[in-house]
Amino acid sequence: MPNYQCAPMSDIAIQAVDISKDFGHIRALQSASVTVHKGEIVALVGDNGAGKSTLMKIMSGAELPDRGEIGVDGQPTRLLSVRDAHALGIETVYQDLALAPHLTVAQNVFLGHEVVLPKIGGKLGLLAKQEMARDAADALQALGIGIGDAKVRVSELSGGQRQAVAIARAMKWARSVLLMDEPTAALGVRQTAIVLQTMRTAAKRGLGVLVVSHDMPHMLNVANRIVVMRHGRVVANFAADETDIQTIAAAMLGSTTSGDL
Repeated sequence: MPNYQCAPMSDIAIQAVDISKDFGHIRALQSASVTVHKGEIVALVGDNGAGKSTLMKIMSGAELPDRGEIGVDGQPTRLLSVRDAHALGIETVYQDLALAPHLTVAQNVFLGHEVVLPKIGGKLGLLAKQEMARDAADALQALGIGIGDAKVRVSELSGGQRQAVAIARAMKWARSVLLMDEPTAALGVRQTAIVLQTMRTAAKRGLGVLVVSHDMPHMLNVANRIVVMRHGRVVANFAADETDIQTIAAAMLGSTTSGDL
């Protein structure tokens, strides 16, 4: 197996180097590479089946690559699970949101980060539900979204509200990287504007932000770079302010390739 080297640059938040992944006879990824710098928003675009979500799952620890390497903060690492990614400050908003509908908003925001009561309560494993509910409400309010009661079950929320909970959870715990898979899908104008502003806020905090999206007009407006995938490969890498939808579409269709790959 080749000795892959992640670039030892301190401004790199996360990097995928020559990632390949097969599912049986299906070659989902073929030596795909992408780099996201700290404070940068990168949009990952391509037709259905291009390999975007598979690459993001590998970068989030949800899938293991067959070949290639992931680097975080310029250092090679092995993400064997989502828990490993969380330990490195990588948080993901999946397209299916990955929420537990039977739990409350607060319990979902703090899932895996539960706060226990001090002293005797902590020894008994009792949760600080009031504190968690208050902090979860604050996290949602910071996104400009008020759900009313963070103690309500997620199953009682609308689709847009559930999306807000997933994003609030990721924003609260992300320390280095925010990964988002189709975060504006099926959202209204107001909710979409909030999600786009959240990306900008995350980048201003110094996080590297990687977004899988079909919404090219919004991505051209919010992203620093547009990375195009086709048939499991990265085929183009454009500065967002130096390209347009027609050029991106041509790369997606295989009419042209461009950029610093």
